Amino acid sequence: MLTDDFGREVSGVRISLTDRCNFDCIYCHNEGLGDTRGPMDPRENEMGTDDVVRFLEVAAEFDVEAVKFTGGEPMLRDDLEEIIERTPDSMAVSLTTNGTFLPDRAEALVDAGLERVNVSQDALDPEAFAAVTKSGAYDRVIEGVEAALEAGLDPVKLNMVVFEHTAGYVPQMVEHVAENDGLQLQLIEYMPELTGKPEWNVEIERVHDWLADQAEAIEHREMHDRKRYWIGQEDGDGRGMVEIVDPVENPTFCANCHRVRVTHEGYLKGCLNRNDDLRPMGEMTRPEIREAFREVVANRVPYYGEYMVRNASGEWELNDEYIDVGA
Repeated sequence: MLTDDFGREVSGVRISLTDRCNFDCIYCHNEGLGDTRGPMDPRENEMGTDDVVRFLEVAAEFDVEAVKFTGGEPMLRDDLEEIIERTPDSMAVSLTTNGTFLPDRAEALVDAGLERVNVSQDALDPEAFAAVTKSGAYDRVIEGVEAALEAGLDPVKLNMVVFEHTAGYVPQMVEHVAENDGLQLQLIEYMPELTGKPEWNVEIERVHDWLADQAEAIEHREMHDRKRYWIGQEDGDGRGMVEIVDPVENPTFCANCHRVRVTHEGYLKGCLNRNDDLRPMGEMTRPEIREAFREVVANRVPYYGEYMVRNASGEWELNDEYIDVGA
């Protein structure tokens, strides 16, 4: 397993299969405007099935243990089942999706080897959901979550970005996962520097404090220095679990990152938030992939606390050491 200069082993990869999406979420740091015709062949600027599998086979050589397929919306790819089926057996396979295509494909995805799924759901009210996602697919998403559970993808994690437009829905969402077996909630800290809307920011520590008051038990996870809050029960059996993903105000979050990412175009990158560390995998020959993978891992640095540092005013700014990186 490869290790970067900060002692972080790379045990997982996240692969974006497309930047297209059938939602237009107002907080998304991508364009958010995609083809809505449904699953289709990969576009010319997207990695083909064989390209994705070839990379995964090389990653397995470096003892990478897990892969998560993301987008855009990865289920817009009609070869998703094939990609999962051809993923090396040594890797755990998970998926992040908006859930709209799960009703028709959850069972086939599980048959192909999918083990876990995260479904984006920012509200439990159709009108509120539509205001955030610019989509009328609320009922379809609910149906998709149910289909995932029925197919054996238990637990299903619901991803909710916490910002001005959604913060008021957090209590209802917490109650929802506490009352329904098989559901967990992942509250994701809003990153205003990625969207250009700092006025939408919500102090995430207030959410931590509120959850601490509600929780029957609080668990600390070493990975990313996260806290898990168990709501509405005492035995911690998976029902009513709420976790906060808070990289901005959590000083050790990035220090515990063990993932490398791959863009839909076939570029390796060591960090979600950076685009100055991209390494193309060429024509996807195995030697090129191995070399690019080693190079990206060697150049990985924690984003918050190293690449970005606090200035005298307490604001995040680029570390002078990295100003010329990627130039």
